[in-house]
Amino acid sequence: MQTKFLGSAGRFRNGLERVARGLRRWADDRRGAIAIQFAFLVVPMSVLAFGLLDLNRINTQKYNLQDSLDAAALYAARSSADTNAELQAEGEKALAANLQLMNGAQLVSASFELDGIKVIARAEMTMPAVVSNLWTDKNLTVKANTEVMRNSKNVEVALVLDTTGSMAGQPIIDLRKAAGDLVDIVVKEQQTPFYSKVAIVPYSMAVNAGEYADDVRGAIPAASAISDIAWYNGEEKTVTKVTESSQAVVSVSNHGYSNGDIVYLTSVDHMSGLNNRTYVVSDAETNRFKIKTHSGDYVSTKSYNEDGEDGKVRRCYAINCDVVVFTNANHGFATNDYVYFTDVSSSSSVKGALNNKALEVTKLTDRRIRLNGVKGPDLSSSSSNSGNAWCTKYGCEYYRFQNTSNNWRVHRVSTCVSERTGGSPYTDNYPVSLNYPASGNPCLANTIYPLSSDKTSLKAQITALKDEGSTAGHTGVAWGWYMISPNFGDLWTNASSRPAAYSAPNTLKVVVWMTDGANNTAYCKGVIAKDSTSGSGSNSDHINCDATNGSSSDQTLALCSAMKAKGIIVYSVGFNIAGNQPAIDVVNGCATDAAHVYLPNGGTALSEAFSAIGSEIENLRLSK
Repeated sequence: MQTKFLGSAGRFRNGLERVARGLRRWADDRRGAIAIQFAFLVVPMSVLAFGLLDLNRINTQKYNLQDSLDAAALYAARSSADTNAELQAEGEKALAANLQLMNGAQLVSASFELDGIKVIARAEMTMPAVVSNLWTDKNLTVKANTEVMRNSKNVEVALVLDTTGSMAGQPIIDLRKAAGDLVDIVVKEQQTPFYSKVAIVPYSMAVNAGEYADDVRGAIPAASAISDIAWYNGEEKTVTKVTESSQAVVSVSNHGYSNGDIVYLTSVDHMSGLNNRTYVVSDAETNRFKIKTHSGDYVSTKSYNEDGEDGKVRRCYAINCDVVVFTNANHGFATNDYVYFTDVSSSSSVKGALNNKALEVTKLTDRRIRLNGVKGPDLSSSSSNSGNAWCTKYGCEYYRFQNTSNNWRVHRVSTCVSERTGGSPYTDNYPVSLNYPASGNPCLANTIYPLSSDKTSLKAQITALKDEGSTAGHTGVAWGWYMISPNFGDLWTNASSRPAAYSAPNTLKVVVWMTDGANNTAYCKGVIAKDSTSGSGSNSDHINCDATNGSSSDQTLALCSAMKAKGIIVYSVGFNIAGNQPAIDVVNGCATDAAHVYLPNGGTALSEAFSAIGSEIENLRLSK
């Protein structure tokens, strides 16, 4: 029977009337004393009975409120809410969906607050009573409270972003916005007791390791500083006479030459055939010497009708009077090495012959090299010489190689890095390979940025993204792995950027790889390989060997498999690749599973994809 609630006066009057009727019935009872005794007990028994009804109603509503509050607090804790305002909204929504109110009951207040990783929830409601309402208008109050520990985790996310030339225009603008949105979702203001960090890996023709390049690829040998560039030793001397003889004798006062010295004759009158040639000194005396050819024969002047005179002679440093380069310290070059010269400061002809050229050399001493075939007398001299001499083998600052047409090219090393080669290319260890880019497909400007919880700095890196270069997607994927790999931990000078161990408890490692098309660039010895496909630059800048580890796409899939085996979650985002089945196949193959693949077309869809990934990562952080 449903109780009908009236005003306080009416309720009190009705209650008295019910008691009076009962007393009259009991007074008429012929059973005498028992009836009288029961009459005295009926009032307190009635109050007790109605009080039990109130108590039952209170307990029932309290249990319902507590259960509903528990469920709402748990729902709020598992949400992505990161502030009290967000948490309050989530909690209120869940509480309203679960709470069942008795007739006349009202929810007065509900609060949901964060306290570290705890969600503290409180609720209060009122409800009408049966007994107490006989003499008061006040309703009964029911309260509940609960605490829920958020099942949180540390989060390390590597955001691998395609910044190739095909991203020019609106696509790179769309990417900047989408990536910034993901950072806002993933990186939380509160970093204790659990942290959430993001690393940025821009990639195009490779990945730019920036300030960390020497550490991951090995240091590059420094140049040998040049102290002098010369071809003759000592001052030019005057030739007073060259005899007409089968063994010509050259007269030079106090010449100071020794047998075997190389000399260069010029301006000899009457014997022009001797001029601008080099000879070997023989039979030297204080004021005269004979000359031989380099094959060891004495030079004959019998064909001339008179003696030569008024000539000039200089002693050369090397055979044929080739130019000799002097270095400040042990140069380390060997005979037949090619040496690249830069920053040569000398006469214009010397600079033109040496600067930015790779020249074959002969080692004369630890501090001298001869430039084979570079004739000193053909160059104007200079008393002030300096510059740098560099090795040109793989591992040096400059690398001399044959291109696909077997022509020789020289590329300079960059802070970009190529794929790992050797026996274990698909592991997360360093060193990695050097990168020698072409001027037409240079090392990208944007560098890697290690794990950070600094949203401002992360978004500044994203805002600065620049589109350029071909596509070596495998290098981006590799570095996405490296950024969250504990094996790269000692690389980062800032301890907060060092990834946790794979076995670290309560830690989630995620790579988000975004690409806008098919991979086309792979490497052999740090240079784009000859079997790289269209879009990877000019063939004249490709080395004449195939990619050491295979195509970029094959390497991408192998790297994805390897890092997934480490427990890393991989999301793949194929941006504007509809109809490009090879690219779609790689995107699908790289991801953890089909649920981790996104194929957005257009900027709005890209933002939605990145936001969805950010929300999924947040859900994994709180519930997995």
